Amino acid sequence: MSDDEIVQRVLRGDINTYSVLIDRHSPCVCRIVAGHVPHDRGDEVVHDTFVNAYKGLASYRGGDKFPNWLSRIAVRCCYDYWRENGRKSGHQVALSEDSTEFLDRLMADTAMTTYHDAARSHDAAAVLSWALDQLSPEDRMVITLTALEEKTVAEAAELLGWSRVNVKVRSLRVRRKLKDILAQAGISEV
Repeated sequence: MSDDEIVQRVLRGDINTYSVLIDRHSPCVCRIVAGHVPHDRGDEVVHDTFVNAYKGLASYRGGDKFPNWLSRIAVRCCYDYWRENGRKSGHQVALSEDSTEFLDRLMADTAMTTYHDAARSHDAAAVLSWALDQLSPEDRMVITLTALEEKTVAEAAELLGWSRVNVKVRSLRVRRKLKDILAQAGISEV
């Protein structure tokens, strides 16, 4: 059965058929969520994605590809997660001693090759996570999609439900914010 056929069956009352869509598309949703929320909260956001998709099935237009439609819902659920659990509600990751030492090494070491070697380490991921935690949920999502996942402006706009101009402008501003955040932490070269 195609996704569209399953959606029509669910809308006609065969709600148990929805489990086929969950089984079929959960790997994709899990990949999206894993890239945007902390690992220990991923299951919750994946669950929210499928609940929101079920509630919104009547708005699904068969002309859209179901995976694209579901991906937009997954991205919005990740965005909602950060809006509800972001830095304003106290969710901030403190830098560990190792990560602090990593920052100190970056500040002291001006050689680009050493920076690139260090950037591949686990400590670099912690610094990136810390810097992203300083951003608003909107800023975090747009920079994650455009810079880290290398989505095009059009793809990011579609996933976020924003205009392309909004994505371009916000992406530029977020890059500047991140540069300022890292500069305040003592990292001058990124």
